[in-house]
This record gives sequence, structure tokens and C-alpha cells, in this order.
Amino acid sequence: MKKNYIFLFSLLFVIVSSFAQEQIIKKIEQGHIDQNKFRQLKDVLATPNDQHTASGAPGSQYSQQKVDYVMDIRLEESTNKIYGNEKITYHNNSKDELDYLWVQLDQNMRANDSKTPLVKSTGASEFITPEKFQSKYMKENKGFGFKIEKVESNGIPLSYFINSTMMRIDLPKPLDSGGTFKFSIQWNYKINDINKDGGRSGLESFPDGNNNYTIAQFFPRLAVYNNVEGWQNMQFWGRSEWALEFGDYEVNITVPADHIVDATGVLQNEKDVLTKEQRKRWKNAKTSYKTPVFIVTQAEAEKTEKGRATNTKTWKFKAQRVRDFAFASSRKYIWDAMATNINGKTVMAVSLYPKEGNPLWEEHSTRAVATTLIEYSKLTFDYPYPKAISVHSERQGMEYPMICFNFGRPNPDGTYSDRTKKGMLGVIIHEIGHNFFPMIVNSDERQWTWMDEGLNSFVEILAELVYDPELFATNPAKEITRYMSGDQSNISPIMSQGDYVKQFGPNAYTKPAAGLYILRKTIMGPELFDHAFRTYSKRWMFKHPTPADFFRSMEDASGMDLDWFWRGWFYTTDVTDIGIKAVKPLYLTDKPGERVTKLKEQYKQYFDNLGELVYITDKKEDANPSAMDSYAKGKEIPTFIYSVEFEKPGGLIMPIIVELTYADGTIERQTFPSQIWMKNDTSVKKVFASTQEIRSIFLDPDFETADIDTSNNSWPKKQTNKFDAFKDKKIKE
Repeated sequence: MKKNYIFLFSLLFVIVSSFAQEQIIKKIEQGHIDQNKFRQLKDVLATPNDQHTASGAPGSQYSQQKVDYVMDIRLEESTNKIYGNEKITYHNNSKDELDYLWVQLDQNMRANDSKTPLVKSTGASEFITPEKFQSKYMKENKGFGFKIEKVESNGIPLSYFINSTMMRIDLPKPLDSGGTFKFSIQWNYKINDINKDGGRSGLESFPDGNNNYTIAQFFPRLAVYNNVEGWQNMQFWGRSEWALEFGDYEVNITVPADHIVDATGVLQNEKDVLTKEQRKRWKNAKTSYKTPVFIVTQAEAEKTEKGRATNTKTWKFKAQRVRDFAFASSRKYIWDAMATNINGKTVMAVSLYPKEGNPLWEEHSTRAVATTLIEYSKLTFDYPYPKAISVHSERQGMEYPMICFNFGRPNPDGTYSDRTKKGMLGVIIHEIGHNFFPMIVNSDERQWTWMDEGLNSFVEILAELVYDPELFATNPAKEITRYMSGDQSNISPIMSQGDYVKQFGPNAYTKPAAGLYILRKTIMGPELFDHAFRTYSKRWMFKHPTPADFFRSMEDASGMDLDWFWRGWFYTTDVTDIGIKAVKPLYLTDKPGERVTKLKEQYKQYFDNLGELVYITDKKEDANPSAMDSYAKGKEIPTFIYSVEFEKPGGLIMPIIVELTYADGTIERQTFPSQIWMKNDTSVKKVFASTQEIRSIFLDPDFETADIDTSNNSWPKKQTNKFDAFKDKKIKE
């Protein structure tokens, strides 16, 4: 019997132990890592170092390369070709020894052997123009792409290898840290017709045989080398733009003698290329701060465009501390300019445009340039360059240091719609704004498009509202909801490399801009946001920031933990959807409820120590509004009490903005910070007490949080007319 007892006990122990182990295993299986949406971004952001610090500022060991160019450029109008000879001085300021240099050959993107068309998924169309058919299927060799004639150093040829849009130059010996290497490249290429062949730069041809040359990516340019990417030598597929080094430029541009030219930098030989009258007008423009001055009038431009010069002129420009160079040239140009006061410094706002741009361009272009420089300088830093140029081309919208190419053309009879005007002003302000991002705050466009396009689009919103608050009335938070609520398989997080993003515009431009707009208006407030944004901008002037530098600088300068915002808005495709789940009216009473009565019996000593009590009930029949009378001390008692439960079906964290409408028609707003969701990501409760009845509750009444579904934003549910009224409202703050 004893043995049986022991056996049974042992068996029972095994069974119990097995059951216990099973329960432990189940508990282990149910374990999880920290998924709270307020967790820090330390597991995502790059580890800080002595070049990119934990505060978001450049570190004590921060360094970057410098590349100087001396170029002789010849524009041959008869063949539409550019010939160039550039002398390059490369300064290795890194701690590393370099065996080779990488050079960008962007024009090769449209070369006959380009791989760009091969990576595009294209089906057959049911109709096509003969020109398109020839271009697509008849393998027409248009002769585009760089023709590299020489690559040498001190007259000795250098070994090089061209990999599509990148060229590796093998150095004769490793370039030591702190060393310099001088070499030259001689090249030429055929200029593409923008309207026929596409492209970020090129020529626009007119029926009279004249051309408007807006020329960029026209010379082999050194790629960036740093401690984040090493060499940024990703191929140029035509979308994601450029990572470039700062340097000094001396550029001589030879064009037909009757052309007007402007470019990155300061013109060095006015007397050689401008008439005495043009120089006088330019001098007058330097003191005209309200009205543009014509250096070349429309009548003069129309006269010039009828001729064809057989001789040439060479325009000489110098630019310091720029990351790129571009120029525009045509005999069709009207030229106007005015002075802009940037904190006591005179900066010239300039426009070049053919008569086809008028009257729209002479009315607005230069004024828009001036407004952009002033408004961007307020939010970032004083514009450091001597000028900013807006050049008109029918289908352009591209930016370079001190010069940009912009669309926006009226009808042939000179009339134009508000839509055309808005498009033209929008692109000018946007492209001029790019002087700040990325021409000065020099982010890596090839990798992180949003760091220039998104930040620039955000500041653009504020500048546009200054220029024309009615035309540009907007609510970016509301307008982004259509994109954010779309098919998730067609949406990428903002933190995605631009070449594989499906909806490039919303992803890189409008969503980052809307997020910063929300951050400024609703989460941080303008004063705190502006200080932090200005801090980031000044820290990274003429340097190469990363996303982590931006995120960290914004937090460092504001004293706000924003990791939850960066994680949700930039690293995910989550959406905002906050609603009212339930509203329960409550009442003051002098009668304890059943649950409180039981608690009082169970914890008698505790309740005895509390002393006299009043109670809150959900039973209207037990209501006694006078229960607080003896404790009010002459103050009005809030007898209308509401327990409100808020739900969050959406994945994004946002503040809860509540609008209460009372029985007498008065309206009160309360905002609960985003941190209200810290301990419960799906549901939170708040109690509202008032001296009068609350007739309605609305969430986010001005559409500040990009809420994609407003059907759950009102109580009572039937009162949706307020949202109908707000549907088309434009917020102008």
C-alpha cells in the first residue's frame, strides 16, 4: 500500500509538474517586446558619433569633402550641343585614404544604352503617336549622353570606368587624408528638347526657330563621400535627385552674342556682355525694393529674337560655397530684377522669361522670388547668396543654387486662370525655396527625398500664404487624408528611398509637409517649433544632415520627446482615426450606489477617514443637484457631468481636440496632449463637468490631425451637419 501511495504521489507530481511546465511555456509564449508607440527611436536611428551627435548637431570631428571647378563651356546653337572642359580640385577632408573618385554622369540616363527604360514596367497602348512609336519601338539613336573625350591629370591620362550614370576614376596613388587631387575632364553632349525628350533640363524650342536653354546636370560632378554612406554612388534612374559636395566655381559660358545669360554665381564681366543702358538699369534695380526694374524690356526682347548673331560672347561667373551650377541662355529673354532686404543685406531677386510668359511673369515672378527669400529666411537663416533667379520654361520645375526653372504660361492671348496663376506662383516659391533645402542644408536627395522636398514644401505653405492668403488658403492636414486612407499596398512610409516609392508626390512632398504643419500648429505650437526648426537649419547650413540629425535637433531644441511622432508619421503608413465611443451623463447625488455601499462596508476604516462624501451616479432618478450646496462656498456648482470614452481605431498617435457646445450656444475647446494614449493605445476616458447641459461634442473641428474618418467624431451621432459645414473650410492660420 505504501508503494502504491508513493507511486500515485509520484504520478500526481509528474502530472502537476507537467501541467505547471505547460502553463509556464504558455506564459513564455505570450511574452512580448515593448511595442508601446511612445518607445524611443534608439533602436531605429543611427548610433550617434563624433560627427553626427546625439543632440542632432554636427560633432567636433565632423568633416566633408570640398570640390572646386574651373570650367569653359561652349553652347553651340546650330547643333544644340554643349562642349565643356573642366578642371577639378578635389579636397579629401575625411579621415580616410581614397583609392578612387566617383563622378556623376547624369546625362547618361538618356543615352542610347541607358538602362532606365528597361526598368520601367510598360504595357502596350491602344493608341500612340507616330513620334512616340518611333521613340519606343524603332530604337532611334538620338545621340544623347556624355561623350567623354579626356580624363587626365597633369596631361597624363587617368584610368576610368563608366557604369551607366556613374564614372569611377582610379587614382594613380591613394589620396591621403588632407590631400588634394587635381584633374580635368573634357566632354560634350547633345542637348535634349524638354517637351519632346523629357528631362530635368535642356531646351524648349519655339516655332520661330529660337530656343530657350535651361541647362543643368550638364557637367560631370563629383559624388558625395562621407562617414554615413561612404561614396553615394547609387545610379540616377531619373527620379531621386543628387548628393553633391560644396565648392567654389569659376565658369566661362560662350553663347551666341545676342543671348542673355544668367547663372549660379556673380557675373564678372558686365562691361563685356551688357550694354551701357543694361548696366545702368541693373544698377537701378539694386536700389529698387518695391518694384522690379526691366534690364531687358519685352519690346527689346521681341526685336532681338528676330535676328541671329553669328558671333559669340563669353559670360564669366564666379560662385563660392555652392553645391552645383546651372545656367539659362536665350535671345528671347525679358529680364527684370529688384532688390530684397534680408536683415540689412541686399539680395537681388531676378526673373528671365520669353514674351510667352507675359503678362503673368512680369506681374508676379520677381515679387514671388523676393517674398520667398524673406519668408524662408525668417524660419531658417538669412539667405547667404547674392541673388536668386527664376527662369521661365513651359514644362520645367527644377532648382539649383541661385537659379531655378519654372512653368506657368498664360494663354496665347495673355489671359490666364487662377489655377494657372496658382501653379506658376507655387512652383516659383517652391523652387526658389530649394535654395535653402537642399542647396544650403545639403541633405542626400538620392537617399532621402523628403529631407529636401518635404521640408521645402512645408515652408512653401507658409510663404504662399504671405504672398496671397486667398489664393493659397489651405489645410494640409485635411488634404493629406485622401492619400493616407488609400490602398495600403500602394503607399510607402516616408522613410523610403524615392526610386521605389509608388506615389512619389504625396510620399515625398505633401505628407512630410502636412506632418510638419501638424507638428507646428497643433502639437508643438509655432514659437517652440520655429525655434527648433531654425536651430536645425542653422546647425546644418553648408553641411550634410541625415534624418536622425533632423529628428534629434527638433527634440534637442524644443525639449519635447517627439519619437512617437517620427515613428508613426515617418516610419509607418498608419492613419489617424480618433472617435467618440460612448458618452454617459452622470449626476450628483447624496446616495451611495450599490457598489460604493459594498466598498464602504469592506473598507470601513478607509471611508471613515475620508469624512463626508457626495456621490456621482448614472441613475437620473437618484440625482440631487443640491448635494454639493453646503460645500460650494458661494461658487457655482457644475451639476452636468459627462463621462466620455474616446476610441482610436487608427494606428497614429495624435492629440484629442474636443469642442463642447453648451445649451446657451457657447463653445469651449479642450486639447488633451498625445501622451494621453501612453498607457492605453485604443481607449481613454475623460470627465467633463459643467454648470449647463452639453448639447454636442465634436472632435478635431478644424481638421488639424489628418483624421481619415470623421463619422465617429461627433456626439450625438445624428449631428453631422457641423462636419458638412467644415468640409470645404480652408484654414488660413
